[in-house]
Amino acid sequence: MIDLSVNLSGIKLKNPVILASGVWDLPYREIIDFDRLGGVIYKGVSLKPKEGNPPPRLTETPCGVINSIGLENEGVMNFIEEILPTLKESNTAIFSNIFGESIEEFSKLSSLIRDVSGIEVNVSCPNVDKGGLLFGKDPNIVYSITKSVCNETDLPVIVKLTPSSANIVEVAQAASDAGASAISAVNTFQGLVIDIETGKPLLKRGVGGVSGPAIKPLALYNVYQIAKSVDIPVIGSGGITTYQDALEYFFAGSSAIQIGSAIFNNPLAPIQIIDNLKKWMERKGYKNLKELKGKYE
Repeated sequence: MIDLSVNLSGIKLKNPVILASGVWDLPYREIIDFDRLGGVIYKGVSLKPKEGNPPPRLTETPCGVINSIGLENEGVMNFIEEILPTLKESNTAIFSNIFGESIEEFSKLSSLIRDVSGIEVNVSCPNVDKGGLLFGKDPNIVYSITKSVCNETDLPVIVKLTPSSANIVEVAQAASDAGASAISAVNTFQGLVIDIETGKPLLKRGVGGVSGPAIKPLALYNVYQIAKSVDIPVIGSGGITTYQDALEYFFAGSSAIQIGSAIFNNPLAPIQIIDNLKKWMERKGYKNLKELKGKYE
């Protein structure tokens, strides 16, 4: 029997495949069975509703997409009262992704959220003017935010990092020192696409976050560096579309993975990765994921 279960510092998942925040909403449950997934992370929520950035805010790039959605959401109370009860109907781990424009907002948000498997703290969005990667680049700020969240909740805290920091290992260590249960690495890379007819950016805001297969080698290297440097689990993300991609992340030190923009081209990708990962492990004689983790030295 193949054991795909994962324990992320007390967060127990039936398998390592987690649906990343920001790429799906509730109607996606009609396409795949959430009960099959290890976990799902709902899109980022703020204290108050947020409109997001003006369109156009999403376009394709070679081997990926670039977006400037800007964390549009209906606020934390809508998540608690309307979204969470529906998500809880599924037999999978539910995570809340939170973001704020100050340490106080992160603290307040974490004090309100209950009845989930964990909180993912977003200090890495490149598409907002306040907070986001401006926080995530500074290990001292990441430490303070993480500490404030951990002080307000008994839930496991996952900190989602930006690849734009000068030293992502230092930032990961700061989150770990502040009490984080796990690291999520990485969020999107900053990028730019220009309309050659006008000479202006295709996205209204200008820069955006690049995701998809194009970023996988870069994200994978970040995960490898972090996994060697912290004692808490690392959840790898960035360009994972197949079970082969997932295996690279496990070999690099990931304990679990997040699937994001892959579902734009293939909505069934998360389930296929789970099934094919199991088949590969059976063929190779592996019994559990611990035998794969960090195999690359």
